[in-house]
Amino acid sequence: MVVITVTRALFASLLAGMAASVCCYAPVAFMALGVGSGAWALNLAQVSPYRPVLVSLTLLSLGFALTRLYLVPPYVVNGAAVQRRALARQRQWFWWTAALVLGALAAPWLASLLR
Repeated sequence: MVVITVTRALFASLLAGMAASVCCYAPVAFMALGVGSGAWALNLAQVSPYRPVLVSLTLLSLGFALTRLYLVPPYVVNGAAVQRRALARQRQWFWWTAALVLGALAAPWLASLLR
């Protein structure tokens, strides 16, 4: 039986968020780096039909990590300072990951507003 930890949920949300954004960012990044032409890079736009599924998977993973970090009381033995620091570090990683992933997911919608 696989136990889903906060770290695994954050990693899953990071992967799903980047996969959902590959249709928008990868062609621009490849053309900016000079790697090939835009013709083959635009084939990455075929991922866009799966974008809603990947966005929902991302939000589900972030929601799971949020509930595990803030709503479920942590198991602390004798109030050990090491465990409190580890929890604080996980919460910090959660907010950094959430900002990165949600920024990547929101960028295509924000770019359409700037046109």
